[in-house]
Amino acid sequence: MTLIIRPLRPEDRLAWQPLAEGYKQFYQTPTTADDYDRAWTRLMRGTEVQGLGAHLDGALVGIAHYLFHASTWTERVCYLQDLYTAPTARGRGVARRLIESVAEQAVHSGALRYYWLTQDSNATARGLYDRVAQFNGFIRYDYPLPAA
Repeated sequence: MTLIIRPLRPEDRLAWQPLAEGYKQFYQTPTTADDYDRAWTRLMRGTEVQGLGAHLDGALVGIAHYLFHASTWTERVCYLQDLYTAPTARGRGVARRLIESVAEQAVHSGALRYYWLTQDSNATARGLYDRVAQFNGFIRYDYPLPAA
């Protein structure tokens, strides 16, 4: 088994789409074809968000999308926005390696904090997250904004 983590490239687009769709379906987030196209464009531009792909024996089987932002208390923080592994590749260390690879990018970019969110009911992912990170007890609220 050869697992390679590298930045997403234009040639990953077709393999990326079903992984992105799987992620959005898991979180029950309606997403249009245009939304996927815009997300891919931003990922390829690499200025607002970045993406890593996990390639297992040459096939793209996992994705991580992350971004950097300022904080009141530090200049640079890394947020892991999306993490998804194809069901056929789960249990092989793909998600862990993606998390660690984003951590390397965070350190390299001077971020002083690295964090992510998940649903309380996502027990499988939380099992991994509890092994690699620290749960700080925060609860997220989303204030509804009018559609643009």
